[in-house]
Amino acid sequence: QVQLVESGGGLVQAGGSLRLSCAASGRTFSSYAMGWFRQAPGKEREFVAAISWSGGNTVYAPSVKGRFIISRDNAKNMVYLQMNSLKPEDTAVYYCAAPRRSSWPVGQYEYDYWGQGTQVTVSS
Repeated sequence: QVQLVESGGGLVQAGGSLRLSCAASGRTFSSYAMGWFRQAPGKEREFVAAISWSGGNTVYAPSVKGRFIISRDNAKNMVYLQMNSLKPEDTAVYYCAAPRRSSWPVGQYEYDYWGQGTQVTVSS
């Protein structure tokens, strides 16, 4: 059973930075891509970023490209999301996600495992 646990959320002022972490367990972490999604109040969940199994390939939503960086440490079974130049519109619950299949790229509807989420609030 794949388990994902996020941490690192909090309250930050606009222009600030946060780093989210996701601890994964339950299968061979280094064989699968990983992703981050977010859901703001009253809105649908949206894709933020994804990283391939090796970390050599990444993809970002246009709204965060150039500000957020996704990375992973396969030795520690961890994936990270470094968020810089945060804006109030980045306020959301952020979720770590993993696909069932080992492939790249991963379509945003191919993620089957989800963490419980961590709240990020950016004040203006």
